[in-house]
Amino acid sequence: MHDYAGTVVAWYQENRRDLPWRRDGFTPWGTLVSEFMLQQTPVSRVIPRLEEWLSRWPTPADLASVPPGEAVRAWKSLGYPRRALWLHAAAVTITERHGGVVPDDVDALLALPGVGDYTARAVAAFAYGERHPVVDTNIRRVIARTVDGQAEPGPPSTRRDLAAMEALLPEERDAAAAFNAGMMELGAIVCVARTPRCDSCPLSDRCRWRQAGYPEYEGPTKGRQKRYEGSDRQARGRILAELRASHTPVPAGELAAVWPDREQGERALQGLVKDGLAVETVGGYTLP
Repeated sequence: MHDYAGTVVAWYQENRRDLPWRRDGFTPWGTLVSEFMLQQTPVSRVIPRLEEWLSRWPTPADLASVPPGEAVRAWKSLGYPRRALWLHAAAVTITERHGGVVPDDVDALLALPGVGDYTARAVAAFAYGERHPVVDTNIRRVIARTVDGQAEPGPPSTRRDLAAMEALLPEERDAAAAFNAGMMELGAIVCVARTPRCDSCPLSDRCRWRQAGYPEYEGPTKGRQKRYEGSDRQARGRILAELRASHTPVPAGELAAVWPDREQGERALQGLVKDGLAVETVGGYTLP
């Protein structure tokens, strides 16, 4: 397995993209913000928003000092805006409980609002160089193909996925961090879901899926996300855009007019209120 890891690390050092969170001097807070933003959002959309965010709020205390609605406003079109609320809540917790310093311990990171298994280990590994297996969708796919001989991984399992990555992880801390990043990069730009670039893959000569003749995946799959067009998610997005654009309460009648289906629009609005993304006040609705 050491040869497997060494091959990935060597490839990564030669082929990694120049991304902000990989540059020297990038802060643990920046790493945490980037990990929140990168959840279900492409890198190309994250980079400009990340730079704006860190310019405005370079520390957790800076973000914690403003209302959560400002975080939602600055999130703009990144999608899944509850991440902005969680990130603001995490900044408040870091400021109040950790002296404004992002913790390096996985358990302490897991205790922050909105931080799950992946994000906690990613921050500990990439910001602080701690030795932890990190597993995202890209890494799961690389392991499924090269180690398990399957076209795609089965449904996520934290225990099983971490054990599979731990079995490959180098013992030395720097090598472990580089291997985590290298596996992620390999899955992002070479071992991609639909059209893998096997001729460019450093693991092609030992990939069990390739050796087996690229058999189709026949195992269990996770549910597919419903279509966005016409969905409650789209309605929520339209209403939230109206709230972001205004610094005063938006009357309920104006919000009702932004979505053609009145019943769906009202359901979307109440969902935003329930999730803490909108607040009913005198004169209408505002960001929190």
